[in-house]
Amino acid sequence: MVQISVLFVVVLILILLAVTTVRQGTVAVITVFGKFQRILRPGLNFKIPFIERIYMRVSYQNRSMELKFQAITQDQANVNFSAMMLYAVLNQESETIQNVAFKFVDDRSFMQALIRSVEGSVRAFVATKKQSEILQLRMEIIHHVKEQLDKQLEDWGYHLLDLQMNDISFDEVILQSMAKVVASNNLKAAAENEGQALLITKTKAAEAEGNAIKISAEAEKLASQLRGQGVALFREEVARGMAIAAREMENANLDASFILFSMWTDAIKHFAENGKGNTIFLDGSAENMQRTLQQLQSTLQKKN
Repeated sequence: MVQISVLFVVVLILILLAVTTVRQGTVAVITVFGKFQRILRPGLNFKIPFIERIYMRVSYQNRSMELKFQAITQDQANVNFSAMMLYAVLNQESETIQNVAFKFVDDRSFMQALIRSVEGSVRAFVATKKQSEILQLRMEIIHHVKEQLDKQLEDWGYHLLDLQMNDISFDEVILQSMAKVVASNNLKAAAENEGQALLITKTKAAEAEGNAIKISAEAEKLASQLRGQGVALFREEVARGMAIAAREMENANLDASFILFSMWTDAIKHFAENGKGNTIFLDGSAENMQRTLQQLQSTLQKKN
């Protein structure tokens, strides 16, 4: 009876040692005498007591990690990065799980290698760029890191799900110099805009003045033409009137020189009335008057 009880206890212990459970989101790596044998899926599993043992449990759930590091640009400026990395086991295949379990001595070694790989990839990219370009290349940095790490992480049994550059900053001295550059560029742009505006204003003013002068010249030209035409018409009408008056006086058997004499006296009268105190010197001798009448008469004959 005692033997049966002992046997029952031994069997119960063996069953308890053979039964194991695996949590959801993880797999268990089984080894036999230190060599990989198989993996156990989530749920209730059995293993051979004392021969098979659980080497480690591998989680294939997503993992996150925050990184803070520095990089130096091509023009020797320090850039401070704050990043968040999201990664996970590539898949649940046996080969992948073996890589996760046996590539590194422990998780600490893997984390150190992963962090150094991300930092090294970022630093290699930043070293080829200038400080003024870094802030505009956030997405390019992320793409570069993922391209560099995808193959390497796959060999380790992982893959990079996401990488976010939460903050990219410079040293205080660099920030002050960048602020001065931005301020000077703004002043330069403002000065250029002001110069362009002044040039446009002066150009428009010159164009307006030129157009005004052109219009004034055209108007003056037209006025001169009209005045000339008026004077010509006046003279033509005067000549026509004198010719008619001369013919009428000839028909009446009167001397035509009387018209010229009358015009002469009217002109003197007009000078006297509108001269405003001006002095007019006239030769009132009979010879001068006779000479003047002859000149006027010859002019009249030429008009006819």
